[in-house]
Amino acid sequence: MADKLSEQANSSGSGVADEARDQISGSVVSVVFRNDENGYTVCTIKPHGGRSEPFTLVGSCAAIWEGEEISAAGNWINHPQHGKQFQATAITCVTPSSAEGIRRFLASGMIHGIGKELAKRIVARFGTETINVIDRESKRLEEVEGIGKRRRQQIKESWTEQRSVRDIMIFLQSHGIGTAQAARIYRQYGPDAIAVVKKNPYRLCNEVWGIGFKTADVIALSAGVPRDSQQRACAGLAYMLQMQADEEGHCFCLEADLVLHTQELLDISVEIITEALVHEVENGRVVREEGRIYLRSLYTAECQVAEGIDFLLRHEVRYRPIEAERALEWAEGKMRINLAEGQRAALLAALQSKVSVITGGPGVGKTTIIRALTEIFGARRLEIALAAPTGRAAKRMSESTNRTALTIHRLLKYNPHEHAFEHDADNPIEADVFVLDEMSMVDVRLMNSFLQALPPFATLVLVGDIDQLPSVGPGNVLRDIIDSGVIPCTKLDTIFRQDITGMIVRNAHRVNRGMMLEKSEGESDFYFIDTAEPETIAARVIDLITKRIPQRFGFDPLEDVQVLTPMRRSLLGTESLNLALQEALNPVGATVVRGGVTFRVRDRVMQMRNNYDKDVFNGDIGFVKAVDSDEREVVVVFDGRPVRYEYSDLDELVHAYASTIHKSQGSEYPAVVLVLHTQHFKLLQRNLLYTGITRGRKLVCVVGSQQAVRMAVRNNQVVERRTGLRERLRVIGGSNKVV
Repeated sequence: MADKLSEQANSSGSGVADEARDQISGSVVSVVFRNDENGYTVCTIKPHGGRSEPFTLVGSCAAIWEGEEISAAGNWINHPQHGKQFQATAITCVTPSSAEGIRRFLASGMIHGIGKELAKRIVARFGTETINVIDRESKRLEEVEGIGKRRRQQIKESWTEQRSVRDIMIFLQSHGIGTAQAARIYRQYGPDAIAVVKKNPYRLCNEVWGIGFKTADVIALSAGVPRDSQQRACAGLAYMLQMQADEEGHCFCLEADLVLHTQELLDISVEIITEALVHEVENGRVVREEGRIYLRSLYTAECQVAEGIDFLLRHEVRYRPIEAERALEWAEGKMRINLAEGQRAALLAALQSKVSVITGGPGVGKTTIIRALTEIFGARRLEIALAAPTGRAAKRMSESTNRTALTIHRLLKYNPHEHAFEHDADNPIEADVFVLDEMSMVDVRLMNSFLQALPPFATLVLVGDIDQLPSVGPGNVLRDIIDSGVIPCTKLDTIFRQDITGMIVRNAHRVNRGMMLEKSEGESDFYFIDTAEPETIAARVIDLITKRIPQRFGFDPLEDVQVLTPMRRSLLGTESLNLALQEALNPVGATVVRGGVTFRVRDRVMQMRNNYDKDVFNGDIGFVKAVDSDEREVVVVFDGRPVRYEYSDLDELVHAYASTIHKSQGSEYPAVVLVLHTQHFKLLQRNLLYTGITRGRKLVCVVGSQQAVRMAVRNNQVVERRTGLRERLRVIGGSNKVV
């Protein structure tokens, strides 16, 4: 490998470097600060030659590591706070040549598998030839104590990746883009990364998580893609369709709206966009249907959900018909309960129909019905599959039935090598009965994957709360199925839970009926703290979490209490509250900083995307167990299972001391602190408040203003998601429609 690893100029180009008055060279003693978003770096340099005192260098570069040799062009400045510094306009990094420089370079953490002690042993064995050995004779590394075949391969792979990633960083920075995503781009495309980006930068926003259209567009325009090109117009259309799906939950856009929004985004003519849309339709990447424009994947998913339900309805079960009335009497005796009229109706529908729906709020007996179904079907020795969208929901389902319940993803068995589920239409799951809980959370894509994996003889029971927020992903599957009238649906509204006197359940149902919260007197499981000022609300939340709730109720503030708020930004959003709660609950510990976010051991964190390779999914909550600076990894424990994250993957995690109400769907917590204020006015809806309250199992504290609660309770105008599933189901249902 060439000694020269990188050469980096800032976005002003070589012209700025040419104007620099000074040239310096030296070795990197330490990296004081680095912003991975834009490459801005502060480091301490030990100069070559006559200057003996280390000095501070600031500037943007692709990557810089302790021990490297650098040369830089720039100017000496006097910073008002930090004193004399060298402000670099161009930086060249060179592999260190001295044994001491190589040791510090290897010990810096840039290469996975080499820590400080191992770096010493490697350099002691190979001296100044160390870099050449790693690059060209890596098998010789096994001569060093502590390095076997596996560690040697890890070192070699990491070295190769770092070299390639730095090239990508340099290329991206030459187009005005920061360095945070370089490692992910490399892992997606390997050594072809630069060629892929040069050929079609817009692939990044579709294929690399964390890179959006606007970033890809900056790269494309910088690389010379014309503003009015068809390539850019097609990418803009795809972005608008995806954004509407991700942010609004729509499966399709109206054609006129799509063209208008894309025109505003790209600032090009409507004619070019219209031509691009025709091109995308002809190529099959999008679908036009009666003025509706779908992404192909969403159109396929929506159609196949309807077809999948029809497929089940058209086939018979493979077990002998169950005498439903007798089965209910047997279940009542076995479980020592008396089923109410609504529960009996729900069970009869589930026992007599191939597909049925059970919906209702907290405490209305949905769990009892699921238990009864498992008892009845289990007595017939039928294979029963229980599933839910989230790990927490599946765990609750398992605890209530004493049967194994899995997340939908684990039930379908994702194969990371094939990037597909193992169970599909060609390899259906071998079970007779499927019960799917928390259906309001299931989006159209996941529902399609689930239905594709069911055998034709399957009985399917869908259970959920139609009054909760809809799924985070696109579609409104549960509501569409119910509104279609094609599937038997039982809505439960009578409260049966033993804690009927509990205020959590009562207030949840009051909100659902459009009534204000009932205030507690004395000991209760529900409290409303009426506070109007945002600063006061934030302070009360911290006080509740750190003192009042643990002292009065005995809940562990890290394990048991969840703060919920409608939005991410603002003083009362998740970002601000998480910073304050981290400082209050977990101020010290082993730390890593990525993208301006500090992660510490014991931090409560949430996964922000489905990562099938790691077997963790959007919304999963875990705790940081370890920060390994040698391996440049963080270990997070999810439900007792450790998962390793490279530093470059930490943007998949956010702190979860506070979470949005939407992200809390499918989860229950022993205690919930629910923040509500008029600064959230755009999001204040009845189903949002209802969902937040129903997340608390033993204690709910609402902290906010009466006006905000009133706004939420009165606003029952559920935003309609643009989907075609209801109509497709009605077409399939035809004369068999249930009314």
